[in-house]
Amino acid sequence: MSSKTVVVIGHGMVGHRFVQGLRERDVTDQWHIVVLGEEHDAAYDRVGLSSYVGAWDRSSLALAGNDYAGDTHVDLRLGVGAASIDRDAHVVAATDGARVAYDAVVLATGSYPFVPPVDGHDGDRCFVYRTLSDLDAIRTTADRAGAGAVGVVVGGGLLGLEAANALKLMGLTPHVVEFAPRLMPLQVDEGGGALLAGLVTDLGLTVHTGVATTSIAERTDAPDAEALRVTLSDDSHIDAALVVFSAGVRPRDEIAREIGLPVAERGGVLVDSGCRTEDPEIFAIGEVAAIEGRCYGLVAPGYSTAEVVVDQLLGGSTTFSGADMSTKLKLLGVDVASFGDAMAATEGALEVVFSDPVAGTYAKVVVSDDARTLLGGILVGDADAYAMLKPMVGSAIPGDPSDLIAPSGGPAIGLGALPDAAEICSCNAVSKGTICSAIADGACDVPAVKAQTCAGTTCGGCLPSIKKLLAESGVVLSKSLCEHFAQSRSELFEIVSATGIRTFSGLIAQYGTGTGCDICKPTVASILASTSSDHILDGEQAALQDTNDHFLANLQRNGSYSVVPRMPGGEVTADQLIVIGQVAKDFELYTKITGGQRIDMFGARVEQLPEIWRRLVEAGMESGQAYGKSLRTVKSCVGSTWCRYGVQDSVGMAVDLEKRYRGLRSPHKIKFGVSGCARECAEARGKDVGVIATESGWNLYVAGNGGQSPVHAQLLASGLDDATLVAYIDRYLMFYIRTADRLQRTAPWLESLEGGLDHLREVVVEDSLGICEQLEAAMEAHVSGYRDEWSAVLSDSEKLKRFVSFVNAPAEADPTIDFDSSTGRKVPVLLGSPTMPARS
Repeated sequence: MSSKTVVVIGHGMVGHRFVQGLRERDVTDQWHIVVLGEEHDAAYDRVGLSSYVGAWDRSSLALAGNDYAGDTHVDLRLGVGAASIDRDAHVVAATDGARVAYDAVVLATGSYPFVPPVDGHDGDRCFVYRTLSDLDAIRTTADRAGAGAVGVVVGGGLLGLEAANALKLMGLTPHVVEFAPRLMPLQVDEGGGALLAGLVTDLGLTVHTGVATTSIAERTDAPDAEALRVTLSDDSHIDAALVVFSAGVRPRDEIAREIGLPVAERGGVLVDSGCRTEDPEIFAIGEVAAIEGRCYGLVAPGYSTAEVVVDQLLGGSTTFSGADMSTKLKLLGVDVASFGDAMAATEGALEVVFSDPVAGTYAKVVVSDDARTLLGGILVGDADAYAMLKPMVGSAIPGDPSDLIAPSGGPAIGLGALPDAAEICSCNAVSKGTICSAIADGACDVPAVKAQTCAGTTCGGCLPSIKKLLAESGVVLSKSLCEHFAQSRSELFEIVSATGIRTFSGLIAQYGTGTGCDICKPTVASILASTSSDHILDGEQAALQDTNDHFLANLQRNGSYSVVPRMPGGEVTADQLIVIGQVAKDFELYTKITGGQRIDMFGARVEQLPEIWRRLVEAGMESGQAYGKSLRTVKSCVGSTWCRYGVQDSVGMAVDLEKRYRGLRSPHKIKFGVSGCARECAEARGKDVGVIATESGWNLYVAGNGGQSPVHAQLLASGLDDATLVAYIDRYLMFYIRTADRLQRTAPWLESLEGGLDHLREVVVEDSLGICEQLEAAMEAHVSGYRDEWSAVLSDSEKLKRFVSFVNAPAEADPTIDFDSSTGRKVPVLLGSPTMPARS
């Protein structure tokens, strides 16, 4: 049992970071942690709040490890806040009546949204933009108002534009009201603000700057779409369905005030550089902490304060040394970045500006009076240079300052010019030197750098820099498929598509060397299968296959095979079940329900496979493709046809999708999930393609997977009708098949894709590369040319000849294959091994 207790009040991103940090570093378990979290959701990514819109899946924003499962040293209490702190008795009184004795308290209460005292601000149609529950409430009113209704956002700062983006995603027409003369007044200057206003206006926002909101009145005789009249200080008005206040935040320091702890002039609990309050046993971290009088409203400095207090509680002396207040975000598709001394507040600072209203870009760098040191900058419309410029703040400029942002393409200045101390990942305070050391120690790709340094694991804004450091590190990763082909898999795919070569021998003769190996042969076989409807056992191609594909079945550990008939969407008829049962009984097969809603039959000998499949095919079943790098399953719930919560026919959609993509060969196996509502019974967000029904259409998620490294799929598009959903999946799958590496699953493929999800969305949804017609045509060719592989084998006497244990004795069975059924379950027995013991 731990000897000391720390009570953490608040379970947001920073509170969670503190708990994680303390548990990782408290190797002697000297601290027991009690966490009081007012929200009913454990810590989630509040920075990515807008991504909740459309998905409406709270688990998608959950921070890793936020439930501390299995950790007896952490007591997480959700839906419970702190009512008071008795500093004399060292007790925290919780809102549920519990009293918790403490040795230390960490205030991680964050901030609350500021709502200006405007007449009518407390009406039923007025909201704030802070929590998942806030978005749920906004959604309810937005749905009632209907698509196209006006939503007013009071506040045109960073959070205000995030809120406007959320309203747009909900189908509303956003109006943004900002008292300052420009949008994002704390991050961009007049020039950048003017361009930003023009860009977001072109995207459907109406911007009102230099005006205040004076009143909000109910219009009882108006429809839901115009239920409010919002009056502005210039006497104009906006008729709207709802109002969202996003006019800044204030520290939640009320509990500190109640117990007499000093607070800063503008709010926030006063703490020293060690994040300790006037009471030496009470600390404050994150947005509520006023460090020597100043509050920091970004997650990166919040994480720094959490690490400081972890060190302090463990006897260290770490202090808060300042914070990087740089920001980079994409608002309604528009890149905006601000870093360092963006407003040229430094005495004598010079500004170099390039503005191109036609191209929709604005770039400014702020430099020292001698033009030798970079102090800060602003980027609007194109923020690609942010990854290189932000780490350079405070460093010498290697050349003319204008070359840093010159649209004419001045001399390139790379990350190599930065000192090792330059911070690349501000969220986790990871320097260039730390990343380069990890690369030198063998971290040769982005996932490895993430794992070793934590860089890129929070907002992801530094990932382009990490990729550049990898490229500039001197570590050369060969793109060669193997020693026989200098080309990558994607390059070979393009060669096969362009040349029409249909044999491995023809491809290696023209573009490779030698005779091939167990890497290139199955890879080329997969490419050939992806680019035609030829049977994989036709001609020369048969010799290229892996063992499983060679016999169209999964090889098991004792040399027997498993048989898996396809059950699209999990559907199966009673007659088919009877046939499966009879086949399993006649051939003495072990049966098991798989995680993909199918029945797996184990223990078939190779010579038995044709007869087993003959009976299954006659019953109307076909190959489940469980042996191939191809579509495996489309898992579904019962959807609206049976479930009282379902809002779409998930079974029907799952069946359609499985029948469309069955037999599609790809770099790795692919799994789908289709859920009929947000309850997500089909676990769609753990699949390569996840489809979730909403009342406004289908939401499409991509690049998730289970397995050794589970990854949540990401929302690609929302509110889709059936035809659009299928078109987007066609494009996504064919783009993946064309560009992925050998045996690369969709999740690491997306992570390695330059531009990530944004680029994928541009390709698949916006057709930025102009290839969508080609991708759809390729998929149509697959669909029209599909034929069940086992049906084709059964009608071909030459193909049937391969299904024997011994070529020179085709009638003999393999005597080494044996089973044990003594436990009541048929299990394989390996040659020379004792019988497998029963499970306890």
